[in-house]
Amino acid sequence: MILDGRDPAAVAAAAQALRAGELVGLPTETVYGLGADAGSDAAVAKIFAAKGRPADHPLIVHVADASGVDAFAREVPAFARQLMQAFWPGPLTLILPRRPEAGAAAAGGQDSIGLRCPSHPLAHALLLAARGLGVQGVAAPSANKFGRVSPTTAAHVQGEFGDSLLVLDGGPCEVGIESTIIDCTRGAPVLLRPGLITREQVESASGLRLLGKEELEAPAPRASGTLEAHYAPNARVRLMEGQALQAALDVLGRDFDGGKATIAVYARSILRVPSSKVLYRRMPDDAAAAAQQLFAALRDFDARGVSLIWVEQLPQTSDWEGVRDRLQRAAAAA
Repeated sequence: MILDGRDPAAVAAAAQALRAGELVGLPTETVYGLGADAGSDAAVAKIFAAKGRPADHPLIVHVADASGVDAFAREVPAFARQLMQAFWPGPLTLILPRRPEAGAAAAGGQDSIGLRCPSHPLAHALLLAARGLGVQGVAAPSANKFGRVSPTTAAHVQGEFGDSLLVLDGGPCEVGIESTIIDCTRGAPVLLRPGLITREQVESASGLRLLGKEELEAPAPRASGTLEAHYAPNARVRLMEGQALQAALDVLGRDFDGGKATIAVYARSILRVPSSKVLYRRMPDDAAAAAQQLFAALRDFDARGVSLIWVEQLPQTSDWEGVRDRLQRAAAAA
């Protein structure tokens, strides 16, 4: 059931559900999460079961503020503290060395754990209420079946898991794609997943060069949303340069006509769409706006029953890196 997050009684009910070891759908500024008490391996196991997610694929633990980190992390490097100060609360996850006694299931059995302090006011209220009941952190991957398109509204969550799940409605997500993930276990920041917070911002705040996974001698920790194929709609996604996309549309105009749309096009360019078999939607020119709309657009295309989604290739600039990452992984699932 969906509860209005503006109602304090709804927040209290969700906090009680977390304390009882139940699952809760909750909004964050990035996407909606499927939350459980990170300190309870049994509760965390319900997340993996509900999503169909492998138990060794780690979850991100959400805490109410920076003081909550100490319940899960045995060490916090100075540069990680600088990143917390610069970007928390906000869409940044830090991978830190894990306390042996804390969050083993949420960490997928690794000796590191991902921690984040969300900026959504409803998420913050829920985390504070849950902490008051003894829940030190909430493990919360995206509230969708494993590998599929992340949810950015309460209705998306209900569509994934049905009416039996308690979902707090906090409105559409402001950011729209998952957090930037930085590994802080190597003595320098390592980018594991891009997001709204860019490489340049991380380097400026930490005073250190941001490394890529390919620069590491040993494998990086496993982290959420880093599988090659992920974030996939039911329709097959294909990335195309604008000129090739227009040429393909021209061919469709000659060969297809009439009937229900079977192909969706999501592009920043203004294109000629001569065929009624094509559903055309403009992507925002601004990277942040495109990120906010991305998953909702993919879900809408699925709801309209298209079998193919053609997406125009994005600029190779750092502000677009998070959106590029999500689309490349969505296309890899085809």
